[in-house]
Amino acid sequence: EDPSSSSSTQNSVAPELPGFYYDPEKNRYFRLLPGHNNHNPLTKDSIQHKAMECKRLRLLEEEEKQNQKIARAGLNSSVLLQKRQLGLLSSTSYCRLIHELKVNCMQRRKIEIHSPDSSVTGTNNFKIIVADVACERIFTVNDVEHGGCKYGIINLSGLGKESLTVEMYDNLYFTNRKVNSVCWASLTHPDSHFFLTHSSKLCLMGIAETPGCASLLPASLFSSTNPGDRPGMLCSFKISTAWSCAWCLNPQADNCFSTGLTRRVLVTNVVTGHRQTFGTSSDVLAQQFATQTPVLYNGCRSGEIFSIDVRQRNRKGQSWKATRLFHGSAVTSIHLMEAEHYLMAADMAGKIKLWDLRTAKCVKQYKGHHNEYALLPLHVNEEEGLLTAVGQDCYTRIWSLQDAHLLRTIPSPHPSSKDAIPSVVFSSRLGGSRGVPGLLMAVKQDLYHFSYN
Repeated sequence: EDPSSSSSTQNSVAPELPGFYYDPEKNRYFRLLPGHNNHNPLTKDSIQHKAMECKRLRLLEEEEKQNQKIARAGLNSSVLLQKRQLGLLSSTSYCRLIHELKVNCMQRRKIEIHSPDSSVTGTNNFKIIVADVACERIFTVNDVEHGGCKYGIINLSGLGKESLTVEMYDNLYFTNRKVNSVCWASLTHPDSHFFLTHSSKLCLMGIAETPGCASLLPASLFSSTNPGDRPGMLCSFKISTAWSCAWCLNPQADNCFSTGLTRRVLVTNVVTGHRQTFGTSSDVLAQQFATQTPVLYNGCRSGEIFSIDVRQRNRKGQSWKATRLFHGSAVTSIHLMEAEHYLMAADMAGKIKLWDLRTAKCVKQYKGHHNEYALLPLHVNEEEGLLTAVGQDCYTRIWSLQDAHLLRTIPSPHPSSKDAIPSVVFSSRLGGSRGVPGLLMAVKQDLYHFSYN
């Protein structure tokens, strides 16, 4: 049973009476006083919070007692191996099902964060963590007590060791603005040798403020030990309220990034400074570029999802929207699948849908996600065949991409609250190509690793 779903125990025991709360333990009704400005502890919010906390503690206790969980009836490693040897399972299906088994055996362990400055670790709440393509590092955004945010980069190479420690880079970056979205970007730069291949990694941040701004920072900014060699901000410009951002990796729109704003989309070339503006009828809350073509997909507050070919110029009276899909609620996250024939989207009604872009039809729905108003991301791992999402109820859920089966529901180590929604990263190679598989979870001031058993 989904822990976030409303229990039917109360309805089966006693009918619901307006203005009263039935306590199954005491087997009696209690009056609910209207409003929250009274000393009566029995309000709907307090009752719901108490029930959710009881479920969370019960699930945490079950997680500790039960190391081996069953994702599907009759599915275990010996059965899978036997079917594989008999030729009844392909290599792809076998690997996917093995990942499902391992996900259900993941155990939580707390990670120790090492930093040259001990005063900056464990003092601020994690808000966002985003891994680079190789999953060697994560970019972190932390809330600062006196307001604003703090950025940093954590090296994950220590995850493969028994000590389970990670290293926070020397330099931290502070801002008095609120960060709304972050993505990794790639741009040719003299500091490229410090990171990977011939392009250094950059962090593109869409900051939601009025007035807002978008900033492009080199990742070497956080690891330079010599203050004199510390690189500066590459790009920063003021804009209206920014909700989302995306970087383009297609060579036909090289060095371009997009910012989703209030009723418009702004595409900027970071080298030339050239900008394209596309007006929309709603706020753009989620964005992603395709890699095979210079096409930008956008998810709006109105529930519409549309694509833009950034090679065309926006002219008055000209229809520039290509693919158009519609959700019943505000779209909070989109993910374009690898073959770019399918698009995954989540909305504020808690619905997660897989769309076929060729027919503009929904082909799968992933049930159990909980959302009412938050901008919550999706994490799709096609290689492992898994979908991961954190709900507003602070539960982390993992589905099978193949058949939308809910494999596991992970309770948060901390009590559920609006400022304690976990931020997660899932990969089969956390820490690089020789890294360890599992789930990385940041909640409050803590970082946890759910490792394969």
